[in-house]
Amino acid sequence: MKRVARIALLVTQAFVGLTAVAGGVALIVGSLDPALGTVLVPPLDYLDGSPFTSYVVPGIVLIALVAGPQAVAFGLGLARSRWFVMTSAAAAFACVIWIFVQMVFIPFSFLQALYFALGLVEFGLVMVLLGVLDQQSSRAAAA
Repeated sequence: MKRVARIALLVTQAFVGLTAVAGGVALIVGSLDPALGTVLVPPLDYLDGSPFTSYVVPGIVLIALVAGPQAVAFGLGLARSRWFVMTSAAAAFACVIWIFVQMVFIPFSFLQALYFALGLVEFGLVMVLLGVLDQQSSRAAAA
């Protein structure tokens, strides 16, 4: 079970990390090139009341604070580091927090639900790897 959870966590981290880089780059490029802005970035009205006047900084933050931890955790998972599970929990937390903060400014979208769910999946897989959801521990706790 833990082998399957580890592989599933690595696949999820790869997906979230790569798409966070793609999303961050799209926000940056769309902000810098007005011709692409309508295709790559949400309306600027969404930034009203935020500290940002364009999506450049949010794009950089998305890459640094979401893709970065996902990539670090993924790399540690491939290396079978003892830090894999802890960094995976931090990466999942970063993903979920990003969505919470985003929802303060940007109206609900399918992508927000998807990435929130992926963050929760990562948390669940971390729990499996920690043995929290292990059937043996559940039986022992019930006894």
